[in-house]
Formats: sequence, C-alpha cells, structure tokens
Amino acid sequence: METTRPTEDWNNALQPKQENKKILAGIMGILFGSFGIHKFILGYTQEGIIQIVVTIVTCGIFSIVGFIEGIIYLTKSDEDFYQTYQVGKKGWF
Repeated sequence: METTRPTEDWNNALQPKQENKKILAGIMGILFGSFGIHKFILGYTQEGIIQIVVTIVTCGIFSIVGFIEGIIYLTKSDEDFYQTYQVGKKGWF
C-alpha cells in the first residue's frame, strides 16, 4: 500500500505562488503616476520609461494617466487584476 505524504502549500510545485501586486501598483499609480512607478512594479519597464518621457514632454499633463490607472487597478477584483496585468501583461489601461 502506497502512502502519500501531505504537502504544504508553499512547497507545492504544481501551484506557483500568485503574487498579486494590485494594492501596491494602485497606490503608486495614484500617488506617483507621472513617474510610472506602478509600471515598474508590474514589470513593464518600457511602458514605465514611456510614461516618464511623455509626462516630461507634456509638462505633467500625461500624469493623469497614471492616476486613472491606479484607480482602475484598485477597483478590479484580485483575480481579474492578476489575470489581466500580471499574467496577460496588458501594459496600458
């Protein structure tokens, strides 16, 4: 008779840990959206650099995009945010 040992959740290779960065990215988008910090948190380096450059070129007007994205991040459900921005890698809105 074969016995199976119970596995601990942190040690289960079949289920990778889902690190949801929703709260951190949302707050950084609202507070520091013009600097694209929320993009860098999610791993979108190219989009973060674009955010900084366009904000500088438009004298800060484009910073509203980061603010709006922060609000969008915080209003999505955890699973929807994770699937859209961390798994699906949707860079804008």
